Amino acid sequence: MTEQHRTLTTRQGHPVTDNQSLRSVGERGPATLENYPFIEKITHFDRERIPERVVHARGTGAHGYFEAYGKIGKEPASKYTRAKVLTQAGVKTPVFVRFSTVIGGKESPETARDPRGFAIKFKTVDGNWDLVGNNLKIFFIRDAIKFPDMIHAFKPDPVSNRQEPWRFYDFVSLHPEALHMVTWVKSPWGIPADYRHMEGSSVNTYKLVDGRGQALLCKFSFEPKLGIKNLTSKQAAEIQARDVGHATHDLYDAIERRDYPEWEMCVQLMADGDHPELDFDPLDDTKRWPEDKFPLLPVGRLVLDKNPANVFAETEQSAFGTGVLVDGIDFSDDKMLQGRTLSYSDTQRYRVGPNYLQLPVNAPAQAPATNQRDGQMAYFVDDGGENPHVNYEPSNIGGLRESPRSGPDYHQYVEGHLGRYQTTRTSDDYKQAGERYRTFEAWERDDLIDNLATDLKQCPEQIQLRMVWHFWHCDPDYGARVAQGAGIDLEKAKALPPLEGKPAPGQNRQGPTYSDGEPESDTPEAGVAARPRKSGGSGRDMRHR
Repeated sequence: MTEQHRTLTTRQGHPVTDNQSLRSVGERGPATLENYPFIEKITHFDRERIPERVVHARGTGAHGYFEAYGKIGKEPASKYTRAKVLTQAGVKTPVFVRFSTVIGGKESPETARDPRGFAIKFKTVDGNWDLVGNNLKIFFIRDAIKFPDMIHAFKPDPVSNRQEPWRFYDFVSLHPEALHMVTWVKSPWGIPADYRHMEGSSVNTYKLVDGRGQALLCKFSFEPKLGIKNLTSKQAAEIQARDVGHATHDLYDAIERRDYPEWEMCVQLMADGDHPELDFDPLDDTKRWPEDKFPLLPVGRLVLDKNPANVFAETEQSAFGTGVLVDGIDFSDDKMLQGRTLSYSDTQRYRVGPNYLQLPVNAPAQAPATNQRDGQMAYFVDDGGENPHVNYEPSNIGGLRESPRSGPDYHQYVEGHLGRYQTTRTSDDYKQAGERYRTFEAWERDDLIDNLATDLKQCPEQIQLRMVWHFWHCDPDYGARVAQGAGIDLEKAKALPPLEGKPAPGQNRQGPTYSDGEPESDTPEAGVAARPRKSGGSGRDMRHR
């Protein structure tokens, strides 16, 4: 490897002066549509593979239903949201769920050390709601403009066609916010035993909107009724030697014998605001909301009870998008969520076609009525109007009309200087990773250290030293054990200066601030007890931590 550096440009040849941040209204404000470098980058990334998914190619799926309790915690769900799918108790909403690994191709093993996709399509009475998440409750990066870079670094080398550890750690070493996710993924939590014993999470922050147009920040979680089970590297290797699709087989067989897997859907709620009392930004998806402050509040149950009749027609052509929301659930200014909202649906139109929503697995429960026409593979017109000649709105002679509102819109006040911003609250890049290390059981820490040491032995010295420096700042024992396991000079690593342009651990980067809003109140249901989570079964049981 050489250290030759050329100036990064767009595909139009324009120099890129900031490849770290979306353009937004203030540090925490919404992203803007004229993010041309990001749009060019992400839309090209969406088209890098055909017809296989760029990420989440290896997957399996099942049909089932979601049944709301009609409550959020102990309160009526309508107190927090007007979304019927969450407020109507006892109604069974049809769902299709697709589980997946992220980096590997369609035939890659399901024992891979990798986050797992947990994507749900709810076919509600108000249209589709897609909740596209992962098993772990955080992610590697917090700004969507970095997503193509991250996946390129984690995918096989474009020259050798091998997944090289040095590429992964080269990227991670320059993005301290990834340390928290690395600590999870390189521990046994990075290899779920199967899909039935695995959590699900929205990862991103959304908003719940009530009948008055008031909103709360919200994260969604799915807790398996069977408990949580993960694998060590040794256990995974033993399974992979005899079955590369063990998790698919496990899910299919369980449903066929009517041992239907079930999850409890929970939410965490927080007042909508920047919460200066926290040492992390609630919109930063590399951070977890502490459950002692923001408890998991039960909302309903998710049950899978039917296997697909055809894997290609249903599982492979199922298409999800984070922008597919229903009334009562809204976007936050989470920059990963805003970037994914463009990318996911754009990917589906490219991969499956512009009429992918006409496929039965993707079609909403209620027949759609739009003025959109034609496109590849269109096999019916979803007009639903009184006059088929009118494919526009409004009209005096028939055609479709706007729906009445179910409640006032949530009006978020936005003010700020347009620019590219990185969060100034970065101390938790190290704090939460260290906390996670200390809460692991001894055998989990042993597996984590062994996995990291094995990887880092294959990396150049400058990457080894920087990673030990990061781990040592997360927790001195963490860094010392990785250094010892990989044969890295700990004192030499500790002597490194902070990363250029980033604050030293425990310090917030100083930068321009333009808002002086009043802090919001804390979680709206502080003190409401969350239902305890189960873990159990054979093998390694994961305690809720």
